[in-house]
Amino acid sequence: MRFYKTIIIFISGLMLVNLSGCQTSSSAQLLKTSESQVQTRNIQTRAFDTTDKNKTLRTVISTLQDLGFVVDKADEVLGSISATKLDGYQLRMTVTVRPRGETQTLVRANAQYNLTAVEEPEIYQDFFTALGKSMFLTAHNVD
Repeated sequence: MRFYKTIIIFISGLMLVNLSGCQTSSSAQLLKTSESQVQTRNIQTRAFDTTDKNKTLRTVISTLQDLGFVVDKADEVLGSISATKLDGYQLRMTVTVRPRGETQTLVRANAQYNLTAVEEPEIYQDFFTALGKSMFLTAHNVD
């Protein structure tokens, strides 16, 4: 019985040593900003000449649905919409809407393929092209 306890303690010690080697400095990771992150944020963000947050949120929801997404959550107070597209893969898009200055609204989209952040510009360009057309139609009261 004592032999088994010794083996368990030895294996537990090995696991702790292995796990401690995987730890990264969280403060270093938080402060680490690369140029690619700034470029990605630039691809993910567009400004629109409107101050109507509610109408912008409704237009974002319509655009996501037109692109085949199912809206999971929408929060008007936070200005956030989360939607998922299931088409042989799982693409999740979270869009936030917030005011920018006195005359604009800022829309930022963040996409994830399964659990990996999407950094390719094509998905964001497609979304913002469709959203821009919808915003134009909404602004001119075209149904």
